[in-house]
Amino acid sequence: MSRLGIPQPPGASVTSVSEALQVAQNIGYPVVVRPSYVLGGRAMEIVQNASELVRYLTVATEVTPERRVLVDHYMEGKECEVDAICDGEQVLIPGIMEHIERAGVHSGDSMAIYPGLNLTEQEVDTLVEYTTRIGLAMGVRGLMNIQFVIQGGAAYRSPHSPTDDTETTVYIIEVNPRGSRTIPFISKVTSVPVAHIATRVMLGETLADMGYSGGLWPRQKLVGIKAPVFSMSKLVGVDSYLGPEMKSTGEVMGIDRDFPSALSKALLAASLNLKKGDGILLSIADQHKAESLALIRELLEADCKLYATEGTAAMIQATGMPVTMVTKLLTESYPNVVDVINDGTVSAVVNTLSGDTSVMRDGYYIRRAAVEHRIPCFTSLDTARAAVEALLMQGGGYSVEQIDAYLRPVEG
Repeated sequence: MSRLGIPQPPGASVTSVSEALQVAQNIGYPVVVRPSYVLGGRAMEIVQNASELVRYLTVATEVTPERRVLVDHYMEGKECEVDAICDGEQVLIPGIMEHIERAGVHSGDSMAIYPGLNLTEQEVDTLVEYTTRIGLAMGVRGLMNIQFVIQGGAAYRSPHSPTDDTETTVYIIEVNPRGSRTIPFISKVTSVPVAHIATRVMLGETLADMGYSGGLWPRQKLVGIKAPVFSMSKLVGVDSYLGPEMKSTGEVMGIDRDFPSALSKALLAASLNLKKGDGILLSIADQHKAESLALIRELLEADCKLYATEGTAAMIQATGMPVTMVTKLLTESYPNVVDVINDGTVSAVVNTLSGDTSVMRDGYYIRRAAVEHRIPCFTSLDTARAAVEALLMQGGGYSVEQIDAYLRPVEG
């Protein structure tokens, strides 16, 4: 990447605990740690300090000269994903997908938007340029998937957020010289037969032979949303919080001519949709409390009734907004956090995590109760805000058409 002039988060592979601690100290916490020999984010974690790193390396995985562990600086920013076809001479990019959740949630568990509605023209040009450089330099013949993180600008972006002119930097975080789970989605929303083209390239044809040129394929005049589907209710004891390790078991797609309608369809299909006037339980980590105020105001705008744990309720009350406090202590008098889920007082939960293992244990009972009662449980503020904004912006009716009605014919 250095030779290609493409920025990437600093990091290194290590073979011992002492080496890992030294690398983490040099690049700065938080760091992303993962074994070098697994897929799907298996055993991957974001750790905040040295004690968590030691715990990870001695309990969650094993580090030896034969089983190296990767330690990279964690960058919290806007994540984007690109599927591309390279024939050794040109690189065709059917479309760019923008994740709703920031980096740190596995790409398979993230919601993705096509086209990237909140990306600047400069960011799009950079993503295309970096993808082209990488494909040609690696000599890829066929498919590849690349994940990027964009640092700078607003922490949360949506189509109706104020324009942010802050300078940003695009970093590469992962390159996979293979097909990805996003191929069916990107093929449907762009009308580009990605698997067909890539197969012919692998058999020796060029993109030019098939009538395609390199670069970014013209964007369709539609919005597609890919949303994950989980089977948590069938997996006893599994925690539903989202992080670097993939937990989803499927995907759904919402498609329409505008963002609110497409997002509403995807959320409905994934059983994550909200309704105006719902009761919502909030338990927000300290580091996210200030940022959560925008979400809280939007929930109140949607006439939702707010219930919150002690610290979150105190923060909301301090701003003068209405909220009912419920205790996290399950042995205390009614109502506690599990009571308001069990009796149907709340229809959704927003529970963000700090990374502290004791806090994660406290929130587990909230998240598990939500799963068992089959109500939405958002562990990312970004997903929760998107769901509320869809509720506020979407008029209530849906246009249901065959997918071909949304697409322009593909040439080539």
